[in-house]
Amino acid sequence: MGIYSDIKEDFLNAYKNDPALTSKLDFLFNYPGVWAIAWHRIAHRLHKANFKRLARIIMGLTQIFTHIDIHPAAQIGRRVFIDHGTGVVIGETCIIEEDVLIYQGVTLGGVSLAHGKRHPTVRKGAVIGAGAKVLGNIEIGEYAKIGANSVVVKTVPNSSTAIGIPAHVIEKGRCKDPLMHNMLPDINKEMFEYLLKRVAILEHILVKDNKNVLEEDLELEDIYESFIKAMKN
Repeated sequence: MGIYSDIKEDFLNAYKNDPALTSKLDFLFNYPGVWAIAWHRIAHRLHKANFKRLARIIMGLTQIFTHIDIHPAAQIGRRVFIDHGTGVVIGETCIIEEDVLIYQGVTLGGVSLAHGKRHPTVRKGAVIGAGAKVLGNIEIGEYAKIGANSVVVKTVPNSSTAIGIPAHVIEKGRCKDPLMHNMLPDINKEMFEYLLKRVAILEHILVKDNKNVLEEDLELEDIYESFIKAMKN
């Protein structure tokens, strides 16, 4: 497809990814992500044709108006949608395949000053949640989902969900609805709850085997139960 067809497809893709879009006029003022991708397609062609300074100027101006920083050398596939967009940074050696969804505040950055591939590769259908940082020459697999504000420094397999700082894979299998960020589990809470239960079991063993344990220790059981109830609310 030509550059005009790619840009037209980007605009049409916004209707698919954002139900709030009801008018073509909205594109002009409310969809910086669409404009940033459109101008990047032009700048990327110029960059490949060795008009690198002009390409950087175009993307510099685009950054001023959209608050989205995309290096013109980055490779962006078809139907990539940046929702809201403010604060998104996409580095020079990034590769983003088709049908990727990126939310505001996402950084696809590097962890090295060495030349060569130093930014992430995001495979088709992946979803990068708001504020997520994906760093280094790693790969986000096809249809993977990165939870909001996660920091990803290792490769995420296909059809997996990764959350946390640093991010860990907590689920495998393609999500039926990639937008359901509210359904992601709280692994820190679950681990803390597990540890508290282990402490309670040890207390029971101690009370059973040592008759001289102070009665005050038994009150910890009530405190524990109250704490677990508070966590679940």
